[in-house]
Amino acid sequence: MRIVSGIQPTGNLHLGNYLGAIRNWVRMQDEWSAKGGECLYFLADLHAISMPHTPADLGANTREMVAALVSCGIDPDKSILFNQAQVPAHAEMQWLLNGTARMGWLNRMTQWKDKAGKNREGASVALFTYPVLQAADVLLYQATHVPVGEDQKQHLELARDIAQKFNNDFCAEDAPLFTLPDPIIPPEAARIMSLRDGSAKMSKSDPSDMSRINLTDDADAIMQKVKKAKTDPEPLPGTVEGLAGRPEASNLVGIYAAMAGISAAQVLAQFEGQGFGQFKPALGEVLVESLAPMAARYRELREDRAALDAILAKGAEKARALAAPTLNRTYDALGLVRG
Repeated sequence: MRIVSGIQPTGNLHLGNYLGAIRNWVRMQDEWSAKGGECLYFLADLHAISMPHTPADLGANTREMVAALVSCGIDPDKSILFNQAQVPAHAEMQWLLNGTARMGWLNRMTQWKDKAGKNREGASVALFTYPVLQAADVLLYQATHVPVGEDQKQHLELARDIAQKFNNDFCAEDAPLFTLPDPIIPPEAARIMSLRDGSAKMSKSDPSDMSRINLTDDADAIMQKVKKAKTDPEPLPGTVEGLAGRPEASNLVGIYAAMAGISAAQVLAQFEGQGFGQFKPALGEVLVESLAPMAARYRELREDRAALDAILAKGAEKARALAAPTLNRTYDALGLVRG
């Protein structure tokens, strides 16, 4: 049993990143290691170059992401934590799988359509073949499970299609090479929205820093942002259904529930009839209590470049060893002659 999952090394991590992905990684790490399973978590720096980027920023963001993951609870002794660039097998496997992937499959990827927009002729080949690299990321390690959100289901289905076609084309029926990974839908796929607009996802690209809770924010900044978060004049209802048509209220209640580990219904049962003047300070306290220790550890760790590089090197060494048997078998299955 092996989980494989990656995250792009973007800077300025925020609450949405933590609740949407990182916290679930920590839970899976602890649950799977207790059962004898393995978790491989990687920084998808090879994926990052599919879009325009600044090289210096990519390197800095990769290290910052490692600092964030470790400060949030990823343990390099329990999980294998690395960046793709230190494991060349990812790029090699992508090229080997390019012969199996089909243009029609990639053309149907909704993320390709969204990111390329109307300028498909001007988009990079890397952006078009991005899903094949994602397939390589998981098939390389014989992943049995891959955590996916709504926006990644299609890419995992593609990975399974590539694996199935490769097994059919190049392997004996009773000896398939690739494991077909199953999806894991996070138990709380928390979708955190902007503090300034309840209909927009919390994002680092929003020009207003008041729209998000950054993992580097101190207690004062967190409280200030929560108090200034956009709301409506109505008190909180007693049921979740009562939040319909109130996106900002629904977002703040959802954040409280996710951070406190309770349901939105339980939050409303506690605060029914109260206004946001009472609710916001309580939400701020929950956020500060949970995030402040992580933020302090993050700020400390991200300044220690040697420690971060050592974590990546240790993880990459383990990943290379795990990847080698499958990569070698793939070369052999394709009839490629190597010395």
